[in-house]
Amino acid sequence: MKEAKKGKSRRVLTICCGVAALLLFIFLIVFIILLFTVFKPKNPKITTHPTSLENVKFQLYPNVSINATIVLNVTISNRNYGSFKFHSSTAYVDYRGTLIAEIPIEQAKIPAHGNFTITAYANVTAEKMVTNPNFYNDMGSGHLNFTSTATLKGKVSIFKIIQMGAKVTNICDISVEIMTRKVESKCRAKAKL
Repeated sequence: MKEAKKGKSRRVLTICCGVAALLLFIFLIVFIILLFTVFKPKNPKITTHPTSLENVKFQLYPNVSINATIVLNVTISNRNYGSFKFHSSTAYVDYRGTLIAEIPIEQAKIPAHGNFTITAYANVTAEKMVTNPNFYNDMGSGHLNFTSTATLKGKVSIFKIIQMGAKVTNICDISVEIMTRKVESKCRAKAKL
């Protein structure tokens, strides 16, 4: 009798363990499928809203001299289900391959499906630009073209459970119309986990 009860208890325990293992396996499969489909990391959307060209000082004689501050509002839209917290970084502004300005970016946290706006000030001087052979042609055309590059390193947190390192690289092409002081830009970003 006791032998039959022990056998029945083991069978019930084996069935319970089997059902629990099967449910755990199904949960893991569903979680992995969701992780690679719905929760798959997406590149952030970065839009730059050029606001103005300030403190412009332009001189042709006796030496070519340009000093200006490009003011940009950069909005980073986190399209992911996890928040993104990044460390302090620096954005670099190039004129045809020559570094002409550095813009500090302070650390911040962008919530899931949230936005974060940075106001950036790039102080531009012509000292390095004048040495570029294309500078006078660009001045004659009335447009100066710049490229800004920024890499944000940090962590993505999904449901405050899963945390992984992330790196977002942003490249913006900035065009400045000299006479009207109009600033336009196009940005693209790529995220790597």
